Amino acid sequence: MTAFWMKTGKVFMKSLATGLSVKVPKEMGSNNAEKFYRIPEGKGPHSVGCTDLMTENAAEGSFLRLYYPSCDATENEEAPWIPDKEYYHGLSDFLNMYRIVGERLFQYYVGSVTCPAKSNAAFKSGEKYPLLVFSHGLGAFRTIYSAICIEMASQGFIVAAVEHRDESASATYYCKRRSESQENSTSNMEKEWIYYRKLKSGEEERSLRHKQVQQRAQECIKALNVILEINSGEEVTNVLNSSFNWNLLKDSVDTSRIAVMGHSFGGATVIESLSKEIRFRCGIALDAWMLPVGDDIYQNSVQQPLLFINSEKFQWADNILKMKKIGSSDTNKKMITIKGSVHQSFPDFTFVSGELIGRFFKLKGEIDPNEAIDISNQASLAFLQKHLGLNRDFSKWDSLVDGIGANVIPGTNIDLSTAQSK
Repeated sequence: MTAFWMKTGKVFMKSLATGLSVKVPKEMGSNNAEKFYRIPEGKGPHSVGCTDLMTENAAEGSFLRLYYPSCDATENEEAPWIPDKEYYHGLSDFLNMYRIVGERLFQYYVGSVTCPAKSNAAFKSGEKYPLLVFSHGLGAFRTIYSAICIEMASQGFIVAAVEHRDESASATYYCKRRSESQENSTSNMEKEWIYYRKLKSGEEERSLRHKQVQQRAQECIKALNVILEINSGEEVTNVLNSSFNWNLLKDSVDTSRIAVMGHSFGGATVIESLSKEIRFRCGIALDAWMLPVGDDIYQNSVQQPLLFINSEKFQWADNILKMKKIGSSDTNKKMITIKGSVHQSFPDFTFVSGELIGRFFKLKGEIDPNEAIDISNQASLAFLQKHLGLNRDFSKWDSLVDGIGANVIPGTNIDLSTAQSK
């Protein structure tokens, strides 16, 4: 998985050096990216707002982006998709690119992109909403699965998208107090950045990833605890400057309806989180990368319902067999595959890359990205309705959970016969 991204980075660099970037159609420039390439809006009945929360205790605290049903907020601007240039630096490091090149490249293509959620819009109180904790993939961060998170919020979920600090994000940060000599500055807090840690020479990857996934699971549980503290009326200090009124969340979370969801490394995090926290009533793993999952998990440690949604082009036999080992003989464990999809059909890059770049870097599959994400979201909503006991109309998509419908198949497209015989 890491090798794929490194290869992509090298091709990216080569394409830039050979002038591919200047041959791209005019509409792919940053000034027009927002106009031509948009992250899809939510299709549910609710307007969607988002805000960031960072608790104290430095790197040990929680950092998340909250997506939520909001009041109409025409005066609020859409949230930035990539909020700090340091995320460009982290992505550049992750892709083995020079930072100065990566920053210019990302700024050019996606610098003007926003996500279709209103920044710090007023929370729509007066109702109890189910809670969904979301875990990002390797080299990602909290903002780049906004198409999924916004759709879930538009359908009546509160979504806490965690930014992991286990050195698996391309970049993240915590806030620390400035030294005494800097106290007269406009703010007494400064950002301390944490970048993606590459494997050291001779280091065994599974050991590192298993250690990281343990931390990731704990960070998901911390995020759950923070949201439930706010729900109960406790004061939680947000060290980020924000106009959002957190008091409106009091008594707005349905504490009996909580789930966890994630992509790739985040899919492994879903499995670990389910095994450690019974308050997560079910989980959804999007194209899960099973390498980090501990051996103990396969000994009936995941009792909750679990849905695997896989792409057609990413999976391989050993990975699928590990999923099946967790879900064997349990009818509440489901697996489906989306035809024509690729591993990057789940993050937002598939929507903002354009056709040429999207195909070139395998950010787009053969299926239209909007159709792929709709299938994933609709199957997820049907699964969540069933296992959280929701009184919604998501059951109209129940057939997708069984792999019935256009561009979806039950189970996997991978031939397991050779691997099983071994």
